[in-house]
Amino acid sequence: MDSAAPPEAAPPRPRTSRPPRPALWSRVPWLDTTWQGRRSLFLLDLAVTAAITGGAALEVVARGGPSSVVTLLLAAPALLLRRRWPLLTVATGLLLSVVMGVLGVFLTAPRTVLVIGLHTTAARHGFTWRTWLAAVPAYLALLVPAFLSDRLDWPSYLITNAVFTLLPLLTGVWVHQRAKVLDLLRERAETAERERDLLAERAVTAERRRIAREMHDVVAHRVSVIALQAGALTVIADGETAEVAEVIRKSGSAALAELRDVLRVLREDESEVVAPGLPGIESLVADAPGRVELARPDPLPEVEPAVGRAAYRVVQEALTNAGKHAPGAPVQVLLEVGERLVVQVRNGVPERPGGAVPGSGYGLLGMRERVTRAGGTVSARPEGGGYVVRAEFPC
Repeated sequence: MDSAAPPEAAPPRPRTSRPPRPALWSRVPWLDTTWQGRRSLFLLDLAVTAAITGGAALEVVARGGPSSVVTLLLAAPALLLRRRWPLLTVATGLLLSVVMGVLGVFLTAPRTVLVIGLHTTAARHGFTWRTWLAAVPAYLALLVPAFLSDRLDWPSYLITNAVFTLLPLLTGVWVHQRAKVLDLLRERAETAERERDLLAERAVTAERRRIAREMHDVVAHRVSVIALQAGALTVIADGETAEVAEVIRKSGSAALAELRDVLRVLREDESEVVAPGLPGIESLVADAPGRVELARPDPLPEVEPAVGRAAYRVVQEALTNAGKHAPGAPVQVLLEVGERLVVQVRNGVPERPGGAVPGSGYGLLGMRERVTRAGGTVSARPEGGGYVVRAEFPC
């Protein structure tokens, strides 16, 4: 066969599983409630709560009274729980603002709790009925001091409280809308990535099928002719010629069988040709021409399927190279099991120069790739006039 062997088909691009995405409002960094960001957010909320309650504590010291203490005790947990229950934070701020206004105790903590709760609610829900359910009572609660005092300037107080209500509301809605935009961009990017993966897989599948057609039409035909001619030669020839022809016929038949496996793999998008594994090495050695000896443990160890397939291919490639480049040389195949599985093929000095058998140039490269994918290492080097191929795999 004078044509180079076809290259191995590239395995299809693996599909990566994507983790479930968090809720919409939690994708913004400062509203993140995933496990990765929860600790930092808790520390941030703790710092904000400490700053606000610290100011409230100064007011308690300055003014005294049980109402100030109650305000302090209710404001702190409401701020800490604002991300989980923002409406509860708004309700706490409403309650404190109304009660403190009725009692005539004007503290900054209730208004601060109300504003922060309103912002968090808008950031979580956007322009929905929940946000308006929080915003309208919040604005009315901020007007309580004006109803109870005759000295306040109503127009300026209405405008000031409108700013206190609209500013956190609008900033919260902006955060919510930004999260939606980021979500849309993320979904578009994921859709584009899936489409690229699909197009790449289709291109790979088409190329694999094209290679399969070429192999079937060209390579399989030539190997079939070789096997048929060798079979005919075994009938009409005598002696050593018939034996050599029988070896050629068996090798051709085996090559056709493996070629059918390759064609099936190329058409079915498998990533590996189904090789016999470690148990198949014994028959591989028995069918090899020349003097080939096998030393192996009994029983054979249980290994991963990928390791068994790679070990089989190492022995197969090494025996093929020994037959081409060192005809008549003794070959020893060794399987050892310890901390690692060792596969070694050593051929001695050839009795005669190797024939001019063309090679594809991909045998050793493909062997190294298979061994590496199985988690092993491989070396191939001349030694003592012969050649040694040694591969090690994890057990």
